[in-house]
Amino acid sequence: MILNPVAGRRRRARFEAVLGALAAAGCAVVVEETRGPGDAARIAQAARPDTVDVIAVAGGDGTINETLAGLGADAPPIAIVPLGTANVAALKIGLGGSPADIAAAIARGEPTTVHLGRIDGRAFLLMAGAGFDAAVVAAVTPSLKRRLGRYAYMLEAIRRLARHDYRPLTVTIDGRVHHAASVVVGNGRHYGGRFSCTPGARIDAPGFEVCLARRGGPLATLRYAAALGLGILPRLSDVTLVPGRVVRIDGPPGAPVQADGDIVAALPVEIDVAPGTIRVLRPAPPAVLA
Repeated sequence: MILNPVAGRRRRARFEAVLGALAAAGCAVVVEETRGPGDAARIAQAARPDTVDVIAVAGGDGTINETLAGLGADAPPIAIVPLGTANVAALKIGLGGSPADIAAAIARGEPTTVHLGRIDGRAFLLMAGAGFDAAVVAAVTPSLKRRLGRYAYMLEAIRRLARHDYRPLTVTIDGRVHHAASVVVGNGRHYGGRFSCTPGARIDAPGFEVCLARRGGPLATLRYAAALGLGILPRLSDVTLVPGRVVRIDGPPGAPVQADGDIVAALPVEIDVAPGTIRVLRPAPPAVLA
């Protein structure tokens, strides 16, 4: 169990309840806490497949993303204990929020094959973004996120509306050139929780759906945010969805690029489908742990 210990009292109580349910099910659990950047990858890399049946990740989407960097070709399946702000990965695999459901998925879940994306060689699970959303992610400090949770992103989005650099991005998708103010490369359909801007993306199939929001400026950004919240963003006339497998994003040099809610690179970047797959445990049909 790779644990990101930066969590509030409620989330820590959930984690302890999951451990209790796993112990009651007869599972032997070794908890390894992360202390800084790179720790999750190092712990995952040290988990030997001949002695570990499951690598469980207790944290948010960023902790899961970091764990991916340490997985080898013969890595055991991944399980998720959602303790983060948005927990998009947990939503994507249909993982319930109760400790009993989480423990059941770890103890007897069904592995499903998942395809990953890469940004300049670094793996990601759910999505990558450049433009306004990446600038907001870059501005949110860990302390602000601890205090406000997902509302930290809303606060920073409001702060950045008037000061963001809205210069256009050049997005080349499988050799075809597009232009946009913001871009999200979806490996899965969920974005920032239960929202969706790439409804056609699937983590169980190789390839992306790319959401191109073509207009810049504060008013257009507010309109996009409202449409995302209402579930109609892909239907806007100035939003384009494009399937693809290789995506290059060019723009202001050094502008941040986020993946799974963490800043992982700076423009320009190339995003492609990672070779190989991983296995992620989904919840099995309901039953009582014994």
